[in-house]
Amino acid sequence: MKAIVYRNYGPPDVLKCEEIEKPAAGDNEVLIKVRAAAVNPVDLLFRGTSYMVRIMTGLRKPKETRIGHDVAGQVEAVGRNVTQFKPGDEVFGTCKGAFAEYVCASESALVLKPDNVTFEQAAAVPIAALTALQGLRLGGLGDKGQIQPKQKVLINGASGGVGTFAVQIAKSFGADVTGVCSTRNVDMVRSIGAKQVIDYTREDFTKSDQHYDLILDCVGNHSLLAHRRALNPNGVSVVAGAKGLWDFLTRALTAPVLSRLVSQKFVTFIAKLNKKDLTMMRELMATGKVTPVIDRRYSLSEVPEAIRYLEKRHARGKLVITLGDNNKT
Repeated sequence: MKAIVYRNYGPPDVLKCEEIEKPAAGDNEVLIKVRAAAVNPVDLLFRGTSYMVRIMTGLRKPKETRIGHDVAGQVEAVGRNVTQFKPGDEVFGTCKGAFAEYVCASESALVLKPDNVTFEQAAAVPIAALTALQGLRLGGLGDKGQIQPKQKVLINGASGGVGTFAVQIAKSFGADVTGVCSTRNVDMVRSIGAKQVIDYTREDFTKSDQHYDLILDCVGNHSLLAHRRALNPNGVSVVAGAKGLWDFLTRALTAPVLSRLVSQKFVTFIAKLNKKDLTMMRELMATGKVTPVIDRRYSLSEVPEAIRYLEKRHARGKLVITLGDNNKT
């Protein structure tokens, strides 16, 4: 089978489409014929630009030679202990090495794809949508009764992969959503549910007279103190994105200290992938409350090009890798 493989750190050119052995499902695994996969910032670890990252991924050469995490496809075979899926089922979720014709995934990392959603749309969901969902939950917009109708929520980076999901999820929770994006994305962000849209090229939301109950920052281009100016007295700032690893770590250290000194709350987090939240996203898509936004589609051999586009940080919604005919749901 064909798969994207890299054996050295470096630019996207180190990613090669090669013929490798087709995997076999373990006892608790599902073998999937991949129909689509999605690109995420976590996939950029192949560059190995930070020694802190290399401590986890391999100092001189990568321990893992495969790339890709979000996947959607058809079940080809199941392990002996698998009870929730059977061959032919259409599923989506997470795995290792999703940029390939076939992958194995844990049964616990998958859910059934809704009939009204394409493979491409389903593949766009796992990491980005769960980041949005869990970020909103940390800010008080959870799925256990904390929802406050008309709660004012601002999504910074509303046109990106996480942001497009966050706008729609927050709206489904009954929030009054404001999205922040560039000029070219204003209409799109409004079309997916934002009641107000701020063009950051013309206005800085941290310097306006508007205040919010929750800020979900998917970009990390404002300081926590700047967020404080835009929050209500008991508001919450949730940081889900940053300019880089050091920037994120700095915010992670600063947030709990600042939260103790002022009335507002500041939180940084990394999403935890789990079946319960995947199931919730499945239900939101099945009922039409959330529709994944896809910017561009690439073939398997075009993964390096997709990565280059992701690094420009101008994608509207998600970038998807397609395999086979994805015109059918």
